[in-house]
Amino acid sequence: MSAATTSSSAPIHKPSLSSAPLRDTSPAAHSRNSSPHSTCSSSNRSKASSRRESFGSIKEDVDGIAQSFVDTHVDHQFHKERLKPDQLDMQHTPEFCCPCGGFLGWKQIRLGGKSLSKSYSDLRALGNAGTRGWAWEPTPTNATPASTTPKPSEKRSEPGSSLLEKLPPEILDQIISHLALDVPPNGYTPRNVDLVSCLLTSKTLHAATLSVLYRNMTFPHSIIFSKALHHMSQYPALGTLVRRLDFSHFTSVGLGRTKQMNSEIQNLTSSTLLNFLSLLPNLKECLLQEHLEGDLSLEVIVKLLTGLPNLHAIDFCGSSSSSFSALFHEALTFGSGLPLTLPNLRRVSLHECSGIQPSSFEVLLPRLVNLTHLDVTHTQISEDALFSIPETAKLTHLSLSRCIRLRGPRVVEFLATHPAVCNSLVFLNVMTDASRYRLLEEEDVHRLLPKLPTTLRSLNIGGAKVTSAHTKALVPLTKHLEELGLSSADLSAQDLNCFFAPPELAGDNASTSEASSWVPSTLCYLDLSKISRLSVGVVFNTNSCLLLSKQSYPLQVIEFSDKLITPLREKPKNTKTSPDWTVRELGRRGWYVRDPASMPSVEVDDGSRSWKMGARWWGMRKIPVAIGDVGGLYGHYMFKR
Repeated sequence: MSAATTSSSAPIHKPSLSSAPLRDTSPAAHSRNSSPHSTCSSSNRSKASSRRESFGSIKEDVDGIAQSFVDTHVDHQFHKERLKPDQLDMQHTPEFCCPCGGFLGWKQIRLGGKSLSKSYSDLRALGNAGTRGWAWEPTPTNATPASTTPKPSEKRSEPGSSLLEKLPPEILDQIISHLALDVPPNGYTPRNVDLVSCLLTSKTLHAATLSVLYRNMTFPHSIIFSKALHHMSQYPALGTLVRRLDFSHFTSVGLGRTKQMNSEIQNLTSSTLLNFLSLLPNLKECLLQEHLEGDLSLEVIVKLLTGLPNLHAIDFCGSSSSSFSALFHEALTFGSGLPLTLPNLRRVSLHECSGIQPSSFEVLLPRLVNLTHLDVTHTQISEDALFSIPETAKLTHLSLSRCIRLRGPRVVEFLATHPAVCNSLVFLNVMTDASRYRLLEEEDVHRLLPKLPTTLRSLNIGGAKVTSAHTKALVPLTKHLEELGLSSADLSAQDLNCFFAPPELAGDNASTSEASSWVPSTLCYLDLSKISRLSVGVVFNTNSCLLLSKQSYPLQVIEFSDKLITPLREKPKNTKTSPDWTVRELGRRGWYVRDPASMPSVEVDDGSRSWKMGARWWGMRKIPVAIGDVGGLYGHYMFKR
């Protein structure tokens, strides 16, 4: 049964719109950032330069080219120095301005005698102005007097007889879903105004719209959460519609409160969160993060792991405190402990949960018999826990980046032989910081590359000991990979040329048969940061390097380190630079991005891929566990660090 059909229960039609939890117009709610991936009215769309800033959030500029991010937590003084004066205006200037400082409002103007204006229409009619309208309105020509114009008879349709209302519930649900917004489109506009309009249209649209309105609930701060809890406590049937709780945008910054004040206000606490979860029997995805780790009690964690039978995905991103880690371990062994299997839990992210004990992984992972997504970046996962993943699991997304308790030979053995990964991986990240710890040595890379499955689309082996000797093994991977991370690799421009051209064009001595069987590269993204053998002179020498040539297409994004990004940023008009490529930066990362206009004969690729689960940009370092727009703290961990 679709979500739309579940909205027919009696209590659902009772709540008034004024108490809808997703429609908050308070200034605090307006300070949050928004996700631009939505279908909304044109008045809600704006360029990145005209969006209002908010805190702790990044998003994509949907009107720009690849890697066009909007970092909304910026330094104001820095922007005043670098932007032109007309770029400092955050909103468009109105087409005309009214009146002087003594103006008291439209409802304070005397019409005659002692009566005051009550509406815009009263003022328009003032002084017999109705015949000519306002000064800025065009004067009608050859207009027939209203008194002599015959009024055509209006034929009203019967309620529920429109073609839209007669559509099957599943199709109507899909149409209305395009109107949903997770957060305000420009930082202050009320959310989901189009959905609220649908609620008022008819009974049929009201029922269909409720399922969309409550399906995915995003909480940028505790005020909206408190309203949602209060509303659903009054109408529990609404809780059955909720499928996702999204706290990825949650923050108290901008509300003018300290952490102590938030704890005293009691909007979002461990007890209120537990009460809220108890109202959501059909919850499938719960997206948490470090700003809530103080509100995750033992009871809340136990509820998430064992008390929600339909929960498929859970994300504890950035929860690294010792208190959370202790509670997490206690929840795994609470009472009689976890069931022998957790068949419904399929996507788990413990990204940057560095405090979780190795024994916790050894308890949890063997029970995830249907696991498909696992992100344990920068955690203390052990090799025993890694091998304890059930063979029935089919991992498509795996991140073992910066896991210092793992050793290269055992990781290669796991990736090459374990049934859960050897034939199903689509995304694999084993990146490390070579200056601190190297996971894969030269021999490990030799053993790993030939064993990787052809299902793989994204591979990051940054920090591994990759040399020119591995080039021959890397070339076959470039025929199905779309992302390849080679940070700190010891490769030359000639080695990279082998990815994009037949051997004789790349400068190698190869046989005719090898050249004739050559298949073009599918790479769209390359991470070449910290490669010492690359310089500005080498990269822009088109005679010896194919990176920036049309031959390298579909390559769209190249990630460079500061060594290359800095001169490109500071001297954009340098004669050495290519006019077909543009610098893009966010946080600690910098990219050189191909301008789509440089390839007019090729259809523009917006970067959308099913395995990215909603993201459109290249080089993400955090695995998403739910399909949706990327932003907030999740966007920070994916693309900024």
